[in-house]
Amino acid sequence: MANLLWMQTGACSGDSMSLLNADGPSIEGLIRSGAFDLLWHPSLSDHPSGEFARLVERIESGRQALDILCIEGSIITGPYGSSMFDSHRGRPKMQIAAALAARARTVVAVGTCAAFGGVHAAPPNPSDAIGLQYDHAEPGGLLDADWRSADGRPVINLAGRPVHPITRSLSMLASDTPIDLDFLNRPRIFYSSTVHQGCTRNEYHEYDVEDHEPGGKACMYFNLGCQGPGTLANCNAELWNNRSSKTRARPSFTAGTPTCANWLTSSPGTSLP
Repeated sequence: MANLLWMQTGACSGDSMSLLNADGPSIEGLIRSGAFDLLWHPSLSDHPSGEFARLVERIESGRQALDILCIEGSIITGPYGSSMFDSHRGRPKMQIAAALAARARTVVAVGTCAAFGGVHAAPPNPSDAIGLQYDHAEPGGLLDADWRSADGRPVINLAGRPVHPITRSLSMLASDTPIDLDFLNRPRIFYSSTVHQGCTRNEYHEYDVEDHEPGGKACMYFNLGCQGPGTLANCNAELWNNRSSKTRARPSFTAGTPTCANWLTSSPGTSLP
């Protein structure tokens, strides 16, 4: 049984919602089956908040083993590198995340914010947000490009906003199933097809039938800034709750927003090179 600690940094909790909604497998199924022991999650743990600080102390001292560390949210380094915009009981979360990563067997950046900085790192980036091991598409966030966890791997980036293949990834890690990573350290099994593949609007694109404003049924590529043809994710290949994706739900979002669970068009971190 692998133990897992989930820490939130600069986040909107969307990836925690994705974790709760996952059904293939479900988080409760993984726990009941003994796949892993959930040491801490800010929303799921029934311990008082002070237990998190005590747990961190035990892990740092080596009295508590940590198999899988999941970080949700951007690493907030502001102001002026102090990280005090995002702290826990007076201690910068940036410092806590680095200390836990040094002890963890495997480190997972859950969502685009944790992986690349996400929307918090968009210009002008007032909180000086970065990712765990990437700053936007460039290697070197909180942890430098050469950093490796105890199992010899870099931070495993589960890109997406919110992330989709989360419980399957955690299940693979808990069972020591080999995971092949791509050029941005994402599990290749989940990030080898584009959002465009499997999209129900694909045929409209082939015949140049394009929407001019959000809310229609046609393709959103040319006029509304959809990045589906160049974004690697399994949103349409493996549907959310076996039913839907953002493109199938007739989105009515602002032009320039991506078709599926990935970052804005300004992010090269989730798109094809």
